[in-house]
Amino acid sequence: MDTSAINKANGGQQGVYKHASESTGTDMVFSVFVPPHEEGAKLPVLWYLSGLTCTHANVTEKGEYRAACAEQGIIFIAPDTSPRGEDVPDEDVYDFGKGAGFYVDATEEPWAKHFRMRSYIEDELPALIAKNFPMADMQRQSITGHSMGGHGALTIGLRGGERFRSVSAFSPVVSPINCPWGEKALGKYLGDDRAAWRLHDACAMIADGARVPELLVEQGTADQFLEEQLKPQLLQEACHKAGIDLTLNMREGYDHSYYFISTFLGDHVRWHAERLKK
Repeated sequence: MDTSAINKANGGQQGVYKHASESTGTDMVFSVFVPPHEEGAKLPVLWYLSGLTCTHANVTEKGEYRAACAEQGIIFIAPDTSPRGEDVPDEDVYDFGKGAGFYVDATEEPWAKHFRMRSYIEDELPALIAKNFPMADMQRQSITGHSMGGHGALTIGLRGGERFRSVSAFSPVVSPINCPWGEKALGKYLGDDRAAWRLHDACAMIADGARVPELLVEQGTADQFLEEQLKPQLLQEACHKAGIDLTLNMREGYDHSYYFISTFLGDHVRWHAERLKK
């Protein structure tokens, strides 16, 4: 693991790091904020998964989470959204290929070699964090994310068993099976068998028996993708049928941007902190 940048912020340390990933076969970049802490302390971890077109840098530079993380003593980790590099296949569109890994392990060519973001987020990067950040308490983890990353947070959280103490999301793609972004991504990465897609659709996973005690979702009413792509009412219906406690905050006038995310990300940090400290 190589250190690309270190900056002091809110009394803690904001770092950006690069490593050679076995999962993707490429170099991967991620950021970690470590809040101020006493020597030998063990700190809980909050993962943040970003959306389409984003890298680690979007939330790192615009998320405004560090004050809340410093206040609550929480490590904040922001991975990239896909493999990168000249050898990585791509399409000249914003919603597929580089910047749009959708947090799945692709099975279809030419994507299968590098687009293995599920394995990277679920297995490889947590092991790297545990090895290189001894203050990280990997027994206390939570996860959140935005848009495509909200989809990732929900599905990885639902799969995570006891790994995650809590799960939240901003403007999530709640049902990729039922929206154009998801149909494109899952079809190209996983093939035509829609039954296989259900393992990567939060609403379908809940219908098929996946459970978490509660979910927190933030959604702007002025989000330009609300009706066609995000469809939070589908998650409401799935959680109601399954008896999952869903808090869905519909925020009047907010859109899909980091102006929205940065307004409420501190609230999510504090919500996760309550559950991470139990």
